[in-house]
Amino acid sequence: MDNERIALIALKRIYGVGDMSLRWLQKHFGSAEAALGATAPQLAEVEGVGREMAERIVAERDEALRHAEQEVRFATDHAIRIYTLADSDYPNRLRACLDAPPVIYYRGTADLNVARIVSIVGTRRCSDYGTNLATRIVEELAATDASIVIVSGLAYGIDVCAHRAALRTGLPTVGVLAHGLDRIYPATHRATAADMALRGGLLTDYPSGTNPVPENFLRRNRLIAALADATVIIESPVRSGALSTAAYAQGYQRRVFACPGRVTDELSLGCLHLIAERRARLLSSPADLCEMMAWAPSEKRVQATSSASTPSTSQRPSTAEPPLPDNAVTRVLRAKGPTQINDLARLTDLSVREVMAILFDLEMDGLVATLPGGMYKLVR
Repeated sequence: MDNERIALIALKRIYGVGDMSLRWLQKHFGSAEAALGATAPQLAEVEGVGREMAERIVAERDEALRHAEQEVRFATDHAIRIYTLADSDYPNRLRACLDAPPVIYYRGTADLNVARIVSIVGTRRCSDYGTNLATRIVEELAATDASIVIVSGLAYGIDVCAHRAALRTGLPTVGVLAHGLDRIYPATHRATAADMALRGGLLTDYPSGTNPVPENFLRRNRLIAALADATVIIESPVRSGALSTAAYAQGYQRRVFACPGRVTDELSLGCLHLIAERRARLLSSPADLCEMMAWAPSEKRVQATSSASTPSTSQRPSTAEPPLPDNAVTRVLRAKGPTQINDLARLTDLSVREVMAILFDLEMDGLVATLPGGMYKLVR
């Protein structure tokens, strides 16, 4: 991993160094590596930095560098790619935003620069109407173009419904997380996240060890909006994180759509307000989205749907299961059966954090399942 990437990760770990101040530091010194090696007076000259932050950078840079090197090792060990703005694989839609994060972490197979990306978000307390509508929209998109990527936040309600509908219909789907890739929150969505890592992706701008605290979710919403051409809001009360995603999408000059509902239904009020204030286009059917985005069915998709309904073996996605790795954790689980994480740490002589990292990889590959009480078991 190059020094510039490590320096970016290190600077981002220092309290008070946000995305904009990090970009100012890069611009002023020519590189993050040069900024990290600057003196406090030199740093204080940078716009948006000031004396206090400059002194903090100098005082904390050695520890920040150690953390950054650990982060790189964690990413390498867990098939996580660390993208910077200088990388060609960095999402182009996100790069176009003034507040694009200088560093993002991605684990998955979906192309983040594919031609068509749609974000679908909504309330966590969705109704049957909302889940049915989310499913229909995803199915209609899949019928239009099998390469469309569905983005959401892996939260309860509409988010996870959209992800699961995408997985069922064969569309790649990416979950944007409000924490590091060393965990999945909520834990009940781990199995879905594991499928997404294989047939979509998981993305965050937070390093490992970052907890899913409330303020991170609002900041996460900007990435959900920025990654997509269009954002669809399905069921949202007047106060909802989905509305913040819509606001970010507007700010990024992206299309926003809202699904109407009954005027007496609390879960529809946020969408109705967006439509009434002309901050979102009314989406009355799944076909409306493709029509208003001028997305005609792709030639490849038309040919596929007009051929035999059962795909040939060569067309089907690979279902080969990854091999079970031989390590201390899998050996204990094989010998003792379902085991609690603290017992795994004791029996393997590893730290809880090390065990969690191994379990995360196993879960992402569909090799381990979580049981009530924090127990883990091998699934085969």
